[in-house]
Formats: sequence, C-alpha cells, structure tokens
Amino acid sequence: MAADFKKGKYRIILASASPRRREILGNMGASFTVLAADADESSSILDPCALTRELAKRKARAALDALIARGEADGAIIIAADTVVACNGEILGKPRDESDARRMLRMLSGNTHEVATGIAVVHEGKIYTDCSLTHVHVDEIPDGQIDSYIASGECNDKAGAYGIQGSFSRWISGIDGCYFGVVGLPVNLLSKLFYSIVGCYPDEI
Repeated sequence: MAADFKKGKYRIILASASPRRREILGNMGASFTVLAADADESSSILDPCALTRELAKRKARAALDALIARGEADGAIIIAADTVVACNGEILGKPRDESDARRMLRMLSGNTHEVATGIAVVHEGKIYTDCSLTHVHVDEIPDGQIDSYIASGECNDKAGAYGIQGSFSRWISGIDGCYFGVVGLPVNLLSKLFYSIVGCYPDEI
C-alpha cells in the first residue's frame, strides 16, 4: 500500500502563514509543519489562474530554497497556494486600506466575480501547479452594511476584502465551483494533484 511505503520517508511543509489554509489542510487529516517564506508577488499577469499559479510557484520555490539553505530539503513535500479575486476584468488582491476595501466591496455588490486559487506542490525538487476557479454570486449590499463590515475588521488581509466563511456569507447567493478554493485551499484539486505526484494522499504521509 502506498501509504505504508511513504510513512516516515516524506514530510509535508505548508508554505503559508494563512490560518485558513492551516485549518483546511489539518481537516484533511494531514500532518505538516508551516514554513512561510517571502516571495515577490508583483506581476503583470492579468489572467487570474495564470497569476495564482505563478505566485504559488514562487512561494513554493522560496520555501524550497529556505529548506535547501538549512540542509533540510530531503524528504520535504511543499504545498503552497495563492488566491485572488477578479471582478469586471480587475484583479483584486488584499485591500491597502479601508477606502480600498470599500471600493472592492462596492464592485462585488450585486455582481458575479471569480476567485482563483493556484496551488503548487514540490516533490523531489520539481514544482507542479494547478488552479481552482470559482464563480461567486453576490447580492446587493447596502452602503451602511459595507461600512459595518469594514469596521468589523473581517475584510483585512483577505483577497477581494472578504472571507466567504465569515459574516460576508449572508450576501452570497451561490457559487459555481469549489467552496474551499474560495477559502484559500481547494481540497479536491490539491488531493488529486498530490496523489498524481506522490502516489498517496496528504493524510497518508
């Protein structure tokens, strides 16, 4: 059985400081350690999937380089991810301030947008990537509610200035795609990519 063969041979490294990604990977039953490495996120790529795949790859590469520098790369399987929101042809990252968050939320209000989460898996020095793309439908949000949501601080440090798992969910009428991809780590896509590369699932390491 692949799981018996892999036990003790490899270890999983999550290259992300996101508590949401840590929670999702933990709920998948995986044992892992966190190594959040800094990577340049500037890019002229406009396609959401191409952008997130590239940024996830950079994060994975930065984590790999850090492990190599420590002499700890052997047996490490690195998982990295990056999420962006795209609406009306614009890539929406994390808001710079309250004004930027308000602009984003007004753009999302009464509209359908895309959430792309790119993932990267490093195994034996090679980096493999894929992307989850989900369409999210949002009801009209009254301006007063937008102000209250911003004041709550829930929009901070989130692509598109919202988190689907929080109180913003009251305005989401539906999604087409992967819920976990919107949260930040697409479980099904990651499981399939991981299995195709390693020969087992993350919880079998």
